[in-house]
Amino acid sequence: MTDAPNWLYPASRILVFAKVPRAGQVKTRLAKAIGAEEAARVYGEWLQDAVVRLHRARLAPIELWVTPDTRHPLFQQLVDTTGIELQTQPNGDLGQRMHQVMLHALARGESAVLIGSDCPVMQPDYVQRALAVMEAGVDTVLGPAEDGGYVLLGLRKVVAELFAGIPWSTGYVLKATRGQLRAVRRNSWAELETLWDIDRVEDYERWRALQRALSAAQRKQQNETGKEVKIS
Repeated sequence: MTDAPNWLYPASRILVFAKVPRAGQVKTRLAKAIGAEEAARVYGEWLQDAVVRLHRARLAPIELWVTPDTRHPLFQQLVDTTGIELQTQPNGDLGQRMHQVMLHALARGESAVLIGSDCPVMQPDYVQRALAVMEAGVDTVLGPAEDGGYVLLGLRKVVAELFAGIPWSTGYVLKATRGQLRAVRRNSWAELETLWDIDRVEDYERWRALQRALSAAQRKQQNETGKEVKIS
């Protein structure tokens, strides 16, 4: 286990929702196109990268909430290398589980940010901006997704209506969430820029293309650095 870092937002919590990265149990829609084994492999890769990046950024204590259980080797590896807190998600539908986890986090902290594990383009600075907005006094932060959902939910106070009556796993999640915020007269909330998560083969290919472009840029930079001549 690593030493406890000096968090930038020690009174906050970063909550990561994840499933066991097992073939046939994660990214099932994507698996139809790329195969169940590959879908599980990249899902585990995205989860590991997200947790490691967030830990290195030293933003806030990280809690990994998993389903159906905590026994997968990847989860224990993340605990050993980063010192994150590992928890099993409560029972219920997605909204009920998110609600209970938010209640748990906000009983111990001043704010909490909840993210999934299938948005590999999300960088720590995105999460940091959500934490900073809440530290400035905003109660609710949303990170919109291109597919009509959201990739991040930040709260300083639990709003039960955000977790009930939402058509989860549809393209209307964000619209319904905004409607609930207005219904409870929370007319002021913050929204970050729109990101994209990976559910379809088109999203997967977009991510692969981004990875290839980043690798090419890194190779180019290394080659240019290697060509530098030191003049004495």
